[in-house]
Formats: sequence, structure tokens, C-alpha cells
Amino acid sequence: MAFLTNFYVFLFYFAAFVLVAGLARKIIQYARTPAPLKIPTTPAPTTGRGVVFRMMREVVLFESLFRGNKWTWIFGWMFHFGLLLVTLRHLRYFIEPVWFPIQLVQPFGIYGGIAMVVGLAGLWARRFLVDRVKYITSTSDHLILGLLVAIGCTGLLMKFVFHVDVVEIKHFFQGLYSYDIEPLPADPLLLLHLFLVAMLMIIFPYSKLLHAPGLFFSPTRNQVDNPREQRHIAPWARKLERS
Repeated sequence: MAFLTNFYVFLFYFAAFVLVAGLARKIIQYARTPAPLKIPTTPAPTTGRGVVFRMMREVVLFESLFRGNKWTWIFGWMFHFGLLLVTLRHLRYFIEPVWFPIQLVQPFGIYGGIAMVVGLAGLWARRFLVDRVKYITSTSDHLILGLLVAIGCTGLLMKFVFHVDVVEIKHFFQGLYSYDIEPLPADPLLLLHLFLVAMLMIIFPYSKLLHAPGLFFSPTRNQVDNPREQRHIAPWARKLERS
């Protein structure tokens, strides 16, 4: 019991460090990458406010994906919205007292877990059934999708089939904050679920999942379409021009 608890304490401290440090490094890299050309995807907004609204539609509604492929949009939106509900539901393990909005979302988080797995199944199926998608699919794509499906399925199994002591789980994670370590329940399904989550945290900053923060730095989305009104010069080009 003590060995398992200490192992998962180390695992989650390490995973949290890799996730935060890796994301910070990539975001800084994205921010410093020059955009030498004005390349917003048309029709594009011509004002800064329009860019903000466009980014909001892209983040919340997946606007460009909706225009590109309706089936991919359906499964993609199901997965991401389900993941949001699941994440909000899981916040109860990290805060005390539990905020009222988090209490309200608890029953919806269960349906979010189901939607998450169904959406992932659809996205994974298209990588086998659609030839042009199958051609560009790599082994890492299958591994990431498999990891996400396994996380969702083990979570649903703990909810509907093999119940675990959620109070002890909450004590364990709250103890990580204060370095007051509480024993972790030695439930095999729980241990598998937590191990998979930690693996996801570790690989996140080095995988295609970086499209989440990367979207905000995409010049095709975050640029104002005003090349006639204002000349676009990258910072490094401006320095060369002055010299």
C-alpha cells in the first residue's frame, strides 16, 4: 500500500511538472515564431474585434471543421464537449468546499463521459474507414486515441460497474497540494485509470494534442485581413529594413 501510494505521488508530481514545463516551453516557442506573411484564411475579419469573435467561434463551435466535414465535426465536438464536462466534474476531487457550479455539473459529467467515448470511437473509426485519412494516420495517432478511449472507458467502468471510494481518492489528491500524503485505494481499475491519466499528462506537450494551445497562435486564424490598409512586416524583417 505504501509503495503504491508513494509511486503514484511521484508519478503525478512528475507528470504535472512535465505538463506545465512542456506547455510553457511550447507556448513561448509559438509566441516567438515569426509570421512573415499576412495569411488569414478568407473570409477573414478586417478588425481586431472580428478576430476575437472568430477565435471564439473556432474554440467553442469548431467553425472551420464544421465547414470541412460534418461527420468529423459531430464526433470531434462530442469528444471535446464531453471532455469539458468530465473535467468540470472531476474538479470536485481538488477543491473543498465544492463550488456550487461544480455541484450542478456533476450529473451532466456522467453523460459527458459517455459522449467523450462515443466521439473518440467515431474519430478513431474514420482513421480506419476513410482512405485519405488512413493514409496519413501514424502509429502515434492510434496510440493517443487508444489512450484517450482507455481513460474514458476505465472511468465509466468505475462509475457504473466497479465502484471505488471517491472520498479516499479526494483525500489523496488534496494531500498532494499540502504534501500531507494520504493512502491511495489499491483498486486495480483505479490504479490503471490514474496511470493512463498521468501518461496523457506526460505526452501532452510532445504530441499532436498541442493543437489546443497552438490554435491561438495560428496566423491563418489570429491575423486581421488588412494587407491593403496596413503593411505587415515581421519583427525580424523590420530590423533588417532599418539596418
